[in-house]
Amino acid sequence: MAIITLITTIYLFYTGFSYYQTSLEERFYHPNHDWFKPSGAFGHGLGIVGTLMILFGVSIYIARKRYNFLSRFIRLKYLLEFHIFLCTLGPILVLFHTAFKFGGIVSIAFWSMVAVVLSGVIGRYIYIQIPHTIDGRMLSLNEVKNMKTDLVKILSEKHNLDNNTIELFVNYSEGEDSSNKKSSTHKLKKVLRDKNIPVEERKTILNMVKNERSLSGKIARLQNMQKLFKYWHVAHLPFALIMLIILIIHVAITLAFGYKWIF
Repeated sequence: MAIITLITTIYLFYTGFSYYQTSLEERFYHPNHDWFKPSGAFGHGLGIVGTLMILFGVSIYIARKRYNFLSRFIRLKYLLEFHIFLCTLGPILVLFHTAFKFGGIVSIAFWSMVAVVLSGVIGRYIYIQIPHTIDGRMLSLNEVKNMKTDLVKILSEKHNLDNNTIELFVNYSEGEDSSNKKSSTHKLKKVLRDKNIPVEERKTILNMVKNERSLSGKIARLQNMQKLFKYWHVAHLPFALIMLIILIIHVAITLAFGYKWIF
């Protein structure tokens, strides 16, 4: 989807480059002015398609997240990707619809749109830091903690390791080993090799300890990320509402002045 967005943006720049680089005072004399201007067939079309993409992307995501719309057919994580795609490409089309000419109420809508897109990128980063189920539901702190195994018991009873070795592995799994992660892993391998642990058993132990370390890291940052995600909504939603309200006003004024596109 990112490739589609990039290719579309490059195509729009390439197609209208000569027009967009012309000063606003001279655009009226450009041979393609009637085509690329905001009320032209091409420019107007971009505005309509971009607006529909934004509205559909927002609506279907809210419907799925809050009301479980099509929950049996679409996983939330995939719908989130689709929401991001539509709400990234849509604003790009709206940008070209304006022909890079901003003023009045449109400028407020545009900068609100920019704020929504940028905050969406930040929100996406925060979102992927929070553990999720396979269908995209965010896991709670207790659910993540329950995923951890009793490492001491397994290493002691199943693999017959001594207390000092177990302590070394537990410290690594909890992220308490402050040395280089790669060198720490080599140290664990060496300990197991020196104790003549079979190769396959070594792999099992190392994979288990690495998984425990990964879970420890997720637990450590889960609460912070969930707080950030909560605060992120405070910034993202108001800008989105401002953008949508002004968008509706803009469309209403456009229709009132008789701009009909190709119909």
